[in-house]
Amino acid sequence: MAREWADRAGEMEVLVRVVEHGSFSAAGRELGLTPSAVSRIVARMEARLGVRLLIRTTRALTLTPEGEAYHRAALRILDDMAETERAVTDQAAPRGRLRVTASLSYGRLFVVPLLAGFLERYPGILLDLSLGDAVVDLTGGQADVAIRVGDLADSGLMARKLGDSGRVVVASPAYLARHGTPQAPEDLAAHNCIGFNWRRTRLGWPFRRDGRDFELAVSGNVEANSGDTVVQMARDGLGIARVGAFVVADDLAAGRLIPLLEAYNPGERETFHAVFLGGAQVPARVRAFVDYLVENLGGAKDGRQARPILAGPGAEAGVTPA
Repeated sequence: MAREWADRAGEMEVLVRVVEHGSFSAAGRELGLTPSAVSRIVARMEARLGVRLLIRTTRALTLTPEGEAYHRAALRILDDMAETERAVTDQAAPRGRLRVTASLSYGRLFVVPLLAGFLERYPGILLDLSLGDAVVDLTGGQADVAIRVGDLADSGLMARKLGDSGRVVVASPAYLARHGTPQAPEDLAAHNCIGFNWRRTRLGWPFRRDGRDFELAVSGNVEANSGDTVVQMARDGLGIARVGAFVVADDLAAGRLIPLLEAYNPGERETFHAVFLGGAQVPARVRAFVDYLVENLGGAKDGRQARPILAGPGAEAGVTPA
């Protein structure tokens, strides 16, 4: 059994090199193997797994969907093995590829400005950042750290709190000049409300009147899949939007957007967490990045105080199960 697991680690290395170089011969040259030996190793993997990993043509090698999933997992496993070996040989400075995912808005405003300082502190890390509002599968090896907004589902993941933000209803001065300013939530029925096109647990927009919370259905003729896009539409005068306050902080301060119906704001908060796989051997590169986020997002950065709508991590920034 031990030999079988050792062989599997070697097989993973072969597949990673084949994908990296795009050919059996180039991978073989790096690994000291013949192209036919590389081909036999890949064929042995496919036979054991019962799926095809690569589509071979005379011009290219392409991963199948199953191959893509296996390749992602292999990268993570090989990185973790290398991290473990460095740790036990007292070369534990964080190194290797670190795959991070965050929403477009949060990543652009809060993660990207921290990268220069982080990479200066940890030059051995190659940071692979993906920004988008799709939820990635950490347990499937699609990323090492994900920054998620809102309540966390019960899982085997660990989380560090980064802060929280309220939500606000906004519109541009130009839109309000054309269509008027709603004075009560019910007035939204006469307005074009910009929506999100993903499936939502809440169908309407929440409000509070006289201490009672209620939801109000809204409608409009445009939807989008990211907060940044919805905010741009609102700035362009397409309609009224309800978005995270952190996304529009600069627009509100500059007067490009106007807050609406604040007397009816229910005061809900959305929490931001850095989420990652836990366990006894969290890679040093993951610990370093999460610690750096917690260290910086509650204090000064880029010569100015962090946006007040984001609460500092403080005592609530401890590790908790996600």
